[in-house]
Amino acid sequence: MGKNLNERVAIYKKLLGQGDIQIAYEALRKYVLTLKAYFSKELSGKYSFGNVSPGYMDYTYFPFFDNYLRNKKLRFGVVLNHRDMRFELWLMGQNAETQAAYWELLKGTKWNSDRMTMPQYSVLEAIIVSDPDFDDLDSLTAEIELNIIRVVTEILDYLQSVD
Repeated sequence: MGKNLNERVAIYKKLLGQGDIQIAYEALRKYVLTLKAYFSKELSGKYSFGNVSPGYMDYTYFPFFDNYLRNKKLRFGVVLNHRDMRFELWLMGQNAETQAAYWELLKGTKWNSDRMTMPQYSVLEAIIVSDPDFDDLDSLTAEIELNIIRVVTEILDYLQSVD
């Protein structure tokens, strides 16, 4: 039998009392804000950027898109996956209908080769950095940028080729 809510709250309270969770979560959230500001500056001629969504200790992300994606009701998201502690690139639809249509288009691609069902919040999820080094944020930012540009280019090229 699983833990009841009181048992979970007691564990939560104990962990919060140590202070590490709050410090780590705030530092991660601030880094994603810094990453979004960096991308907004470096890629402003090519993409528009949305606000950072802090999530619920599950995903912290920010969306970005160009005119092509906007016209297709799509956007990319740079996502910090807290559970797996890695950075991912998601392709997301504006609504359930768009999500379903692009899932059908993309489910057989290399980005979804290990999936049998559509992800909960996206139609495609690519791991960008699987083991981030938060003690060297400059190198981490450079690695994220390099991988984002590479994967975004591949995905956009694919989408435009099947248009």
